[in-house]
Amino acid sequence: MYIVSLNYTRPLEEVEAVLDAHLTWLDKYFDAGVFIAAGRKDPRTGGLIIAADIDRERLNTILAEDAFQAVADYEVTKVNVTRAADEFAGLVGE
Repeated sequence: MYIVSLNYTRPLEEVEAVLDAHLTWLDKYFDAGVFIAAGRKDPRTGGLIIAADIDRERLNTILAEDAFQAVADYEVTKVNVTRAADEFAGLVGE
């Protein structure tokens, strides 16, 4: 799976201006089974997305569609989950 960390590079007013488009994009890829979890950082300096173990080029293409590309930098880390709590056992081996 992948951990995608977004860090805002623009003021929150600019982030808010593209938030609806970003949320629609998130919904699209949650519905497609690509995204597992997502949320805001606290304090609100960006966000985090957990994505399924898909082809990295496909993930790059998906991230390029996000409206937040105009207001944030993305750091993508591939994680090979080897242990998880019972509730998240499905992530092991992804």
